[in-house]
Amino acid sequence: MLEITFRAMGCQMAALVDADSPEASQALSQVPAWFEGWEQSLSRFRPDSELNRLNRLSGAGGQAVPVSPVLWEVVDLAFKAACESGGLVSPTQLAALEAAGYDRSFDTLSKESPNAAEGRGVQSQRDASQLNAPTAGPQRNGPAPDVFQSVTRNSPQRSLRLAEGVRLDLGGVAKGWAADETAARLSAFGPALMDAGGDIAVSGPRLGATPWRIEVANPFFPDDALENLLLLGGRGVATSGRDYRRWQRNGRWYHHLLDPRTGRPAETDVLTATVVAPTAARAEMAAKTALILGSQAGLTWLEARPELAGCLVLDDGRQVRTKNLSAYIPVPD
Repeated sequence: MLEITFRAMGCQMAALVDADSPEASQALSQVPAWFEGWEQSLSRFRPDSELNRLNRLSGAGGQAVPVSPVLWEVVDLAFKAACESGGLVSPTQLAALEAAGYDRSFDTLSKESPNAAEGRGVQSQRDASQLNAPTAGPQRNGPAPDVFQSVTRNSPQRSLRLAEGVRLDLGGVAKGWAADETAARLSAFGPALMDAGGDIAVSGPRLGATPWRIEVANPFFPDDALENLLLLGGRGVATSGRDYRRWQRNGRWYHHLLDPRTGRPAETDVLTATVVAPTAARAEMAAKTALILGSQAGLTWLEARPELAGCLVLDDGRQVRTKNLSAYIPVPD
């Protein structure tokens, strides 16, 4: 087994290939450079990134801007996520994120605020309930904004035009896409797994048809895992949670998962949502959607899509699971 760990996209990354060939080792060594290039296209925290150029040129005046194949593909994926989630997962929420306090990279935010927490670590149910605190900034009620009215795509020219005042944030979808892309590239050298800060893509079973073993973090006790050990022979898995990327302002907790219907961090009884899906990008979208919807509607939404399986951890510590999650959990001896 070959492995490389590194930091990118504000997260800890790990790439693994179940092989021992020089070619696999060489490919694995290139993964950090792949992420560096992708960040230069997709990061909102790099002033000179392609995404920020698009936000400046198009969002300010509504002009069409030609974009790279990478940015085009990820924006297209963000459109699909918005469509399937009913607008609950949208790339057009940058202004609301900044209003909530997530206006710089979390590496910088955590250094400036000793109470900021990137990793999982809600220590008590009382702490978990505080993550429902409302944010400063405008509140709106009603259906999620329509991303299709905010962004115009011209496929022949591969250009994007943002409605005036609209700016894009591709953080979550970019990580899922990067995990899928990396696993696909590495699969030429052996069974591969890419963990992009919790968005995990698996190219196929390990050698000997052995599934990969995926632990799901316990949001109340970050050093422990839930009893749900997942066995994956392919597909993707992602966890979204209000215990992750959170910060305090004026003594109140805020988190990075916005509900576009209100423009505020989601107020929900779901603390974390873990979803298995055909791809890491789709798992990431589905986990966010289920969390924002809340346990009852979120579970119903997942159950209506048999290709998805999930587990929701609630504020009171209870777990609710889709019926088909058992297909990924080992049977006790």
